[in-house]
Amino acid sequence: MPPDKSDAPKIEFRQLDEVDKADILELLNHPLVRRQMPLAKGHFDDAAYRAFITTKKQLWIEHGYGPWAFFIDEKFAGWGGLQWEQGDADLALVLHPQYWGMGKLIYEKIIEYAFCEMNLSSITILLPPSRKNHKILSRYHFKPDGEATVDGELFLRFRLFAPDFRKWIQRKASNYG
Repeated sequence: MPPDKSDAPKIEFRQLDEVDKADILELLNHPLVRRQMPLAKGHFDDAAYRAFITTKKQLWIEHGYGPWAFFIDEKFAGWGGLQWEQGDADLALVLHPQYWGMGKLIYEKIIEYAFCEMNLSSITILLPPSRKNHKILSRYHFKPDGEATVDGELFLRFRLFAPDFRKWIQRKASNYG
């Protein structure tokens, strides 16, 4: 029997420009968050905020998808989703440390959207080589898929194909069967 969802947190995906600027500034200047983001250079200030929002909106315009703001029980928890990156729909997930335990639930909503709503054939995740916990991705059927360089920074690329996502869904369902 599936777990009772009545006490599950309410997770919502909204547009990034619906978030109070101060909340995004606080998140993207948080030292624990920045440690996980090799592309974060310097202090994230008002100018960086404007560029960030403009760039993320442009992804939606050009590709029909882009990152969302995540709200958990009506509170801003972080941002991420699918972003066009070098021809792939790349999954990003940036959460405030107080919500790090919610990453799995948000991730599952994103990949279900990617494969069930968008009907993508694959998605990628880029992780800096310093992230040593990338083996957890194999639990979700992601496979190593080379490297990518973004803004001069090296990342390890992992790919999840739609058939492997379906295997993961079947295994997850059988655990409740």
